[in-house]
Amino acid sequence: MKLEVNGVMLDAQAAPGQCLRTLLREHEHFEVKKGCDSGDCGACTVLVDGAPVHSCIYPAHRMDGKTVTTVAGLGDEEHPHPVQSAFAAAGGFQCGFCTPGMVVTTSVLTDEQKADLPHALKGNLCRCTGYRAIEDAVNGVRNVEPTCGSATTAGADASTSAPATPTVPIAPIAPTAHTAPAALAAPAAPTGPMGTSVGAPAAMRVVTGREPYTLDLTTTGVLHLAVLGSPYAHARVLSVDTTVAQALPGVRAVLTAADSPDVLFSTGRHENRLDDPDDTRIIDTIVRFQGQRVAAVIADDVATAQRARDLVRVEYEVLPAVFDPEEARAPGAPLIHPDRTPADRVDEAHRNVIVTLHDEMGDTTTALADAHATVSGTWRSQRVSHAALETHAARGWLDATGRLVIRTSTQVPYLVRDELCHVLGLEQDQVRVFTARVGGGFGGKQEILTEDLVALAVLRTGRPVQYEMTREDVFTIATVRHPMAVTVRLGADADGTLTAMTVEMLSDTGAYGNHSRGVMFHSLNESLAVYRCPATRVDAEVVYTNNPPSGAFRGYGLGQVVFAVESAMDELARELGIAPVELRRRNVVGPGEVMVVTDPDEVSDLRHGSYGLDQCLDLTEAALARGAADGPGVPSGPQWSHGSGTALAMIATMPPRGHFADTSVARLADGTIEVCVGTAEFGNGTTTVHQQFAAQVLGVPVSQVRVRQSDTDVVRYDTGAFGSTGSVVAGKAVVLAAERLKAMITEADARRPGTGEPLTELVAHGSHDGTPRSVAYNVQGFRVAVNRDTGEVRILQSVQSADAGVVINPEQLRGQIEGGVGQAIGAALYEEVRLDGAGHVLTRTFREYHVPQIADLPRTEVYFADTVDSIGPLGAKSMSEAPFNPVAAALANAIDDATGVRLTELPMSRERVWRAMAR
Repeated sequence: MKLEVNGVMLDAQAAPGQCLRTLLREHEHFEVKKGCDSGDCGACTVLVDGAPVHSCIYPAHRMDGKTVTTVAGLGDEEHPHPVQSAFAAAGGFQCGFCTPGMVVTTSVLTDEQKADLPHALKGNLCRCTGYRAIEDAVNGVRNVEPTCGSATTAGADASTSAPATPTVPIAPIAPTAHTAPAALAAPAAPTGPMGTSVGAPAAMRVVTGREPYTLDLTTTGVLHLAVLGSPYAHARVLSVDTTVAQALPGVRAVLTAADSPDVLFSTGRHENRLDDPDDTRIIDTIVRFQGQRVAAVIADDVATAQRARDLVRVEYEVLPAVFDPEEARAPGAPLIHPDRTPADRVDEAHRNVIVTLHDEMGDTTTALADAHATVSGTWRSQRVSHAALETHAARGWLDATGRLVIRTSTQVPYLVRDELCHVLGLEQDQVRVFTARVGGGFGGKQEILTEDLVALAVLRTGRPVQYEMTREDVFTIATVRHPMAVTVRLGADADGTLTAMTVEMLSDTGAYGNHSRGVMFHSLNESLAVYRCPATRVDAEVVYTNNPPSGAFRGYGLGQVVFAVESAMDELARELGIAPVELRRRNVVGPGEVMVVTDPDEVSDLRHGSYGLDQCLDLTEAALARGAADGPGVPSGPQWSHGSGTALAMIATMPPRGHFADTSVARLADGTIEVCVGTAEFGNGTTTVHQQFAAQVLGVPVSQVRVRQSDTDVVRYDTGAFGSTGSVVAGKAVVLAAERLKAMITEADARRPGTGEPLTELVAHGSHDGTPRSVAYNVQGFRVAVNRDTGEVRILQSVQSADAGVVINPEQLRGQIEGGVGQAIGAALYEEVRLDGAGHVLTRTFREYHVPQIADLPRTEVYFADTVDSIGPLGAKSMSEAPFNPVAAALANAIDDATGVRLTELPMSRERVWRAMAR
């Protein structure tokens, strides 16, 4: 058939059942993205004869004689379409994976349709932004200043962003009159690029579809991998017959446990690989959750690999399984990893317990008995999918020297490299791992989920091999947030001073222990240490079950525990007759105070590099008061009840136990400044921040700085982009390198005999180990209306105030906070990965999993405390995962204020709210 794509005639042959998306990508239109393959997310949107369609469900065979326009056909970097320019100017993206489809949809909206964006954009999902910046882009609001600088990810095009356009005013972000406490104040923030809403260097490439992601490269000569998963939640593999599968034409290999190295590891990645249990093999003879790998087929194309996968015959011995975490630790429960020992970081395998924590400061029993007021309750949080629009994917090959190269969608390329070396018995110089731009992470890509199989397949076949998960794979075999049950008891004096706090936590890590220990310890640290309490007890356990594995998720456990503690604080305020915000003011740690959980003698590296919690409480309370006075759009009638709620959260600005980054900053012969970092860009904005740091220190325009990143060949080492460290660890290393380069430039230029001499190339290096650690604060507030007849929760106002130190890039930071709040609202009200009680995942597509659409999210008011951090780079603190943590509790507190009903289980769906009110 013949069709026209972006003005070029194309002769194509559609395979039976093929969709338009795969046809376009076969012809190297990589700007058309895969997010779902079920017509739910809109990342693949193109115009067919001028009408927007989801190309993943549009039959390719219908395209004969039709015209297709992709985002790349709307305009390019030199001559962009007005909508592309608007998205770049408004900062209407973060990871940018949804942006091509969003731009295409927007390009044909009429003024009437733009007036009803919730309807017009209902078919396009964004996981990152919270939609405010997208709405601004549609309405032509410019929020960022352009930059001519470029960022280069290995394997990506190194061209620069679009030419600069005239600077326009930045959209206002609410200012504050607060100042940092004198005892903590660092030198005043410098003038220059710092504090300016500089646009992302890849902005024009993203909005025109030219920015490459993991699999945006030709597939010629590439083999494809398909995985056979177990139909049972717990079974022993007795035999695997691959004879018929291997005989299928186009099949190059079938991998089973016999091909897997007998090396235990963890898919979770940390600086210290011993943080997690060694309990995983690439392919095992024991399967512990439904869908776990049993075999992998490598074939010439995806269809052949899938057909051959279905021809593999497996004989199983079904084993007893356990799915309830309480039952899993009870005597007589089926044992999931009976051979693991404390040497493997599994404390009590005989009762499926990976790690326990039982500790007390003071006498909580007596303190609770003597308290003027006490409250108690149990709060439950659910499995949540990261729902990054780019699914997990990797491609591997052998380079000209025989070195194994892996291009992957990961937040931690160096940690992936090192673990592949450990598992496969290779040296570091035998493996290179790099990323292109990553289409969302949120902690889900702090795992090895595709790279190990791809590496094994490349080494077995000697050919390039690619493995791309489907959306169903992501829901069923990729990791989720740890579901937890958290019981809190609080006691206080009559004046509201906390006297006792006990917390019991049970965490379901699923079939494997990746991130199990770290999430538990982190969840119980800052969530409790933010309050002064003389008697505190913690009892926590993490257990194996035969459910799908849990893993790292934005907030790293804090969101689950903060939901419980901050809900209990509101209950205590009611018992005491004290305003909830006032109760918090009386009990939060203050500037310079030691942050303690249960051991006052423990030496902690946490410091108050600055303190803005008091400002955040004031800013949020004042904003809610203004909103209540204005009262726009408040639903009225006897069925509606109104209320407000607040919650706070503290988070360390870096992970414990060290986080390392090596960087270099060079002045090239043409005067360009080149920054080399290992940090991956997945919408976290570190590329822009690193440009701004280098430009600030060296006194050059941001447009003169380019960044090379996320490649194990670029710098010696980088722990990775998690724990919000891209700005404060790698960023501080950039600042140190830039300062050294500045001194070298001064010395070199002083020796130049005349101005006519060419510049010399100079390079300086900087490293940072992630210590000491400061803390950041977030306070979330909501006003809501609750319909007593239906259980509908309508958010009337959303406010978050953040203590982020010096704000490097106001618009970018605003977007990070809005996106975190939006994702947290989804987890609080809508999202849940549901299981049937026997380990089978019921939630397998986006239409069964309610990622918030633009209609679901309010415009969050964002306020910044006025602080300068003495620890962070140029006074800045981290703020990527922190905004998520206080949201569910603040929303639950607002619902309780409106209805008098305390919701203790997430998500707080309409049905749950209605049933709670009906009791």
